[in-house]
Amino acid sequence: MKRPLRSIAVAAAGLSMVLTGCTGGGSSGSDDGDANSIKYLIEEPEDATALKALRDHVGEFEKDSGVEVKISTLPIDTMRTLLQSQLRSGEGPDVFAWGSGPGFGGALAEAGLVKDLTASYEKNDWNVYDFAKERVTVDGKIYGVPGEMESIGLFYNKETFAALGLQEPKSLGDLEAAAAAIRKSGKTPMAVGDKEGWEGGHLLSMTVSSAVGADGMEALFAGEESWDSPEVVAALELWRDLNEKGYLSKSPTSVDYDNSAAQFYSGEAAMIPTGSWLVGEIDDNTDFEVGYIPFPAPDGPGIFSAGLGSGPYVSASTKKTDAAVKFLDFLASEEHGKWTVENLHSIPPMPLDTAGLEVSPLFAQVLKDTATLSGSGDFGYNIDVLTTDAFNEAMYDGVQAVLTGQKKPDEVAADLDAAATQ
Repeated sequence: MKRPLRSIAVAAAGLSMVLTGCTGGGSSGSDDGDANSIKYLIEEPEDATALKALRDHVGEFEKDSGVEVKISTLPIDTMRTLLQSQLRSGEGPDVFAWGSGPGFGGALAEAGLVKDLTASYEKNDWNVYDFAKERVTVDGKIYGVPGEMESIGLFYNKETFAALGLQEPKSLGDLEAAAAAIRKSGKTPMAVGDKEGWEGGHLLSMTVSSAVGADGMEALFAGEESWDSPEVVAALELWRDLNEKGYLSKSPTSVDYDNSAAQFYSGEAAMIPTGSWLVGEIDDNTDFEVGYIPFPAPDGPGIFSAGLGSGPYVSASTKKTDAAVKFLDFLASEEHGKWTVENLHSIPPMPLDTAGLEVSPLFAQVLKDTATLSGSGDFGYNIDVLTTDAFNEAMYDGVQAVLTGQKKPDEVAADLDAAATQ
């Protein structure tokens, strides 16, 4: 799983492979009059082996509940194009996985295309973190079960740091000093690929979040602070400066996400700024110990940016609400949450007793950090999940323009502010 939240806007990357990731193709399954047979539409995943794992897991639910679940998939771009028309026609899925945020599930709720699940939450006692529940709440009503939790921060190679006598960075000054030492040693300090564009949204999210804090991010989204503020300009300047000093992958706008990750796996690069969804691949592809920290702030450790992948909703037009809600009760269960942790390296949006779960030390740390964040509320945000397509386009293009020198940081910040007020 990659591209997390990938901003659900671009590819819902961070989408949970359980809720969104199975292989196969085509649209929703054939309709029938059986009240205990439902259609479940999910995003086509990158990992073909996920489909069998999901089918086996859902098969256990089918045996216990008597509900048949017909799973089908669509590529994310196709799903974005067809989902609303399918739901409006009444011929679409009974249950489907979609983005947990105002521009995704929230837009469907406002259009009357998904069922209000508030009563189902109360009846079934779904134990979801409050901040996650807010992402599927519109006008006080709850319309979905949030998807996997994701944080964005900085992974670093502990062995490389130890060999160079470096400590975990506690501020931007520490980070730049470490990057200088790493570059001098002949390695790439930071693996950064921004060829696809969405990666730049995460780069800006983590630096702005750490600089202004949770309250500052909320002020930006609420329009109480402007996107051309000194802090946003400084965040863009930071990535420009890191690139000009040779601390990033060479020509980062020509490097795609997978290749930037490969630079980190191989040990060529000592750090990679990205999200918690990469833990499973780090475990599978590295033979060195890895640390994971918030991207440092100008004067301190900084905070993680946090967000959600896609989660299940129920079509407003389904005639099989009871079966659909039974399935959601399964997807919202602690049993299913533990399964996603062990099988997909994803982080459920609910408290879990992780004792006895078979996870790597790195993933155990990420799970612990996420639980702490969810309780404290001290986290930043993945910008592109909470903003419009117009804003995201300005952000993706703008970060690329800063990295290539085609635009100055203050020009890009002005573009962001203009897009935010459209």
